Amino acid sequence: MPTINFRLNDVDHATELQDLVERKFTALEKYWSEEASVQCDVEFAKVAPQQNGEVHQVQANLTVNGTLYRGVATMESFEHAIDEVRDELDKELRRAKD
Repeated sequence: MPTINFRLNDVDHATELQDLVERKFTALEKYWSEEASVQCDVEFAKVAPQQNGEVHQVQANLTVNGTLYRGVATMESFEHAIDEVRDELDKELRRAKD
């Protein structure tokens, strides 16, 4: 599992979200070897706190052996945004591997 650094801006349920990211991002481990240098920075933010709808944003910067992969999603919940970011990173890693 890579080192994951979290930044939470005005977010409730931080521990639950951190655990969810760690569980969801384990699916990405198939793209690197045990010896790989991997670090991930994940930021949670409510981007429009006065509105309803898609206001939960998750940004992830994943660095694998010096190469940066980035995913950003703004959705109606942090859980959906985490899934979207994981899918974006999966696509980028798959493209880089091919």
